[in-house]
Amino acid sequence: MFKLFHPNKIFRITSKAPKYILFLFVVVLSVGLTEALILSPEDYKQSDAVRIMYVHVPAAWISLGIFSSITLLSISGFVFKNKNLFLISKSLAPSGFVFNIIALVTGAIWGKPTWGTWWAWDARITSMLILALFYAMYLISWRIYRSEEKVFKITTFITILGIVNIPIIKYSVDWWNTLHQPASINILSKSSIHSSMLFPLLIMTAAFALFSLLIFLMKYNTEMIKIKNKGLDRL
Repeated sequence: MFKLFHPNKIFRITSKAPKYILFLFVVVLSVGLTEALILSPEDYKQSDAVRIMYVHVPAAWISLGIFSSITLLSISGFVFKNKNLFLISKSLAPSGFVFNIIALVTGAIWGKPTWGTWWAWDARITSMLILALFYAMYLISWRIYRSEEKVFKITTFITILGIVNIPIIKYSVDWWNTLHQPASINILSKSSIHSSMLFPLLIMTAAFALFSLLIFLMKYNTEMIKIKNKGLDRL
C-alpha cells in the first residue's frame, strides 16, 4: 500500500496539479462568495452579521480536519517508518494553522455584534485557541530540530496530545454551558440550518478545501525539490 506514497510517484502528480486546483478554487470561491454575500438571506436575529459564518465555520472545519489528518499520517509514518508520510503531514500543517487563526479571528469579529465582546473564555473558543498552540508547536518543532528521528518522534507526540482536543472542540457546546451556539448541522439527524444558508456554507467549505489542497501541493513540491537538490532521492 505504501508504494502509492512513493515520493517520485506523488511528485509527478503534485507538480502538475496546482494550476488545475487554482482554476477550480477561483471558480468555486466565486460561486461561494456570490451565494454567501448576495443570494443567501439575512438572519432574523443577527442580520448581515451572520455572513461571517460562511468564512468562520468552513475555516474551523478545515482546521480540525487537517489536524486529524496530520495525526493519522504522523502515527502511520512512525509505525511503518515511512518518511514521506511525515513530509505530507508537514506540508499540510501550514494551511491548517492559517485556517485555525482565521476561525479564531472571524469568531472574535462575529462575537462582537452577537455577544457584545470580542473574546470570551468560552469552552469552544478556548479549545480552538489550544488547537492553534498545538499547530504552532508542531510547526516550530520542524524548525528547531535537525535530527529526523527526533523531529519525527516529537511531532508525532504533539499530534497525539493535540488530537485529544478535537472531540473537546466538537462536543464542548454539549458538555458545558457555553456562549457558543450548538451545532446547526448534524449528519445523523436533521440539521437546523435552512438550505438557503447550508448551500453557500458547503460551497465555501469546498473552496477552502481546494485552497488547502493548493497550499499543500506548493509546500510539498518545495520540500521535494529541496530533497532532490540535496541528492536525497529516497525517503
